[in-house]
Amino acid sequence: MSEISLPVEGGALETYRLSGRASPLARRDRASFNRVAFAAAHVVADPLAAADPWIDAAIDWDATLRFRHRLWDLGFGVAEAMDTAQRGMGLNFPQAQELIRRSLREAASRGDALIACGAGTDHLAPSKDLSLDAILDAYLEQVAFVEGEGGQVILMASRALAAAARSPDDYLEVYGRVLDAARRPVILHWLGEMFDPALEGYWGSPDHGAAMDTCLALIEANADKIEGIKISLLSKEKEIAMRRRLPAGVRMYTGDDFNYAELIAGDGEGHSDALLGIFDAIAPAASAALEALAAGREAEFHAILSPTVALSRHIFRAPTRFYKTGVVFLAYLNGLQDHFTMVGGQESARSTLHLAELFRLADRANCLDDRDRAIARMRAVLAVRGVA
Repeated sequence: MSEISLPVEGGALETYRLSGRASPLARRDRASFNRVAFAAAHVVADPLAAADPWIDAAIDWDATLRFRHRLWDLGFGVAEAMDTAQRGMGLNFPQAQELIRRSLREAASRGDALIACGAGTDHLAPSKDLSLDAILDAYLEQVAFVEGEGGQVILMASRALAAAARSPDDYLEVYGRVLDAARRPVILHWLGEMFDPALEGYWGSPDHGAAMDTCLALIEANADKIEGIKISLLSKEKEIAMRRRLPAGVRMYTGDDFNYAELIAGDGEGHSDALLGIFDAIAPAASAALEALAAGREAEFHAILSPTVALSRHIFRAPTRFYKTGVVFLAYLNGLQDHFTMVGGQESARSTLHLAELFRLADRANCLDDRDRAIARMRAVLAVRGVA
């Protein structure tokens, strides 16, 4: 039986015996699913670039694009240039433009690839003194870029608007004008403050219930310009409450990396589609589960996906904004990139104990593709961090 010595709290080591099995890597297309499922994809850093990781985002384009093809091969859509790609958290707008341009070109080369791309205001420095017109212009510039490249827009939350808005009406004005200018329906993204503290009080209130009312008022007034909304509040109760109030034809995309299995399965009153960062990390398992759900095998869906929830909750634990470290670490363990180096140097953002527990949970969730490779790579990381 495969085993490895892993650290535990207090500085000791324990022998961990792997018990999981790899999820089958079967090619699927979108027609295999009865849910729309986007994976928010990470970027692969170039570890040999002559760049300072905290300042410059050096990207390995070949590895980054190969990863997107893997997601398409598994039936997922790609949500491009989102926070999983460290957008606004290491990846600036010119770099995001290049990522969007390249990914859209790759998607077009396939003919079957679903892709949507983030547009926000991250090239505008947040300030309480910004005018709404300046924020609007920033949004319009990015929306025009994505649409000009042939992409669908995911309208990202704006740090600049969060800093400058004085009331819910300011949000309604800016978003309303952006939606008027969009050429095709967009996906809204309400990213909670647990993912980005600069977004606290979004939609004009620190109370999520009041904020939801404002967001729903926007959606109801512009339902023909909104394909769906992704909310990332890590609260199934809030997502379900909002889902039940959406106008007909507007999708709820779950961004709840704590409760996605039950939200996707749904209840007697509806279900959520998915736009999830965790699908980057657990793609083979999630693909198999979604195929089972579409075939009416709901018990199998839960049997496959439920064990991944503990892994996801660990990866997305507070401070949630560091979840990308776990996503990339699992990609490294699974051989999807040859190193554990990240944009922004965020490979240092989680502790050695955190990574060791991630390894255990990934094994139990059947999310390690090759035991021997995963053990060898885990040992290499532990050695660098001083674990003999």
